[in-house]
Amino acid sequence: MREISFLEAVREALRQEMKLDENVFLLGEDVGRFGGCFGVTAGLFGEFGEDRVMDTPISEAAIMGASLGAALMGLRPVPEIMFIDFTTVCMDYLTNQAPKVRYMCGGQVEKLPLVVRTTSGGWIRAAGQHSQSLEGWFTQVPGLKVVMPSNPYDAKGLLTAALRDNNPVLYIEHKVLYGMKGPVPEGDYVVPLGQADVKRDGTDVTLISYSLMLQKTLAAAEKLAKDGISAEVLDLRTLSPLDHGALSRSVHKTHRAVVIQEAYESAGVASQVVKSLMDSSFDHLDAPVKTVAAPDTVIPFSPPLEDAMLPSEDKILKAVKEVMG
Repeated sequence: MREISFLEAVREALRQEMKLDENVFLLGEDVGRFGGCFGVTAGLFGEFGEDRVMDTPISEAAIMGASLGAALMGLRPVPEIMFIDFTTVCMDYLTNQAPKVRYMCGGQVEKLPLVVRTTSGGWIRAAGQHSQSLEGWFTQVPGLKVVMPSNPYDAKGLLTAALRDNNPVLYIEHKVLYGMKGPVPEGDYVVPLGQADVKRDGTDVTLISYSLMLQKTLAAAEKLAKDGISAEVLDLRTLSPLDHGALSRSVHKTHRAVVIQEAYESAGVASQVVKSLMDSSFDHLDAPVKTVAAPDTVIPFSPPLEDAMLPSEDKILKAVKEVMG
């Protein structure tokens, strides 16, 4: 066990699986010689060559179309869409073709191994077309798994699991987390898809989050402890399929819940979590479930306005204290 960054953990998982399986290959804009827009694939071009680390034209539709065809032919492509905002350019392949082809070919397609890597989130002052958190869109697509890790250990383990899965997986990396360091084993390990994780035990309220907001939630839980409030922090890790059992077990213990996401308030992951808790835990709740999310407006370029818009520790603390009465 040693400490490496989130970015290095993602790269390590990619390198590991490329060494184990010659069918795994990377493609995308600037992933080769340049090493990726954020440096994630740096060094892999020199190690594996241009046949397995492929620079593509600036066409998300071409990247996803080629990846879908490669997966149908038995390869294990890992396309990179530089920003999740740009998935809108290849939405048909990503949501209407890849997740459905196994269900529409009469058993002729037994597997479709495809891991789409992309980045999400704000705080890099990139305005409305490079800062969104659109993961909630993709949780409404049956056949597509959606993963968002919150720390380096989970980043490597979840990506390893995704790369070995025989279904399409959307693997979303928060740009702000790339520099975060944490303990990560050198060897091979897997964090199973579809399993949430309790990152902090508590008894008074359950705080449910994922990705960068999970880190802000843990920081808020530390402050709450000083006020005598014991907060349990649950990391969803996989957004689709949701771990409904973990949600209900935690809330049955604490009897209160706050759900935190960076994404817009309307129709996001938080809404589905609240629905899950209404189904499983309504009679166990001592207060209404609160959500903390971004307002439904375009993310501004202005740093002070962006900071005011996106969720913060203070907003989490306010919501918890309202739930605690």
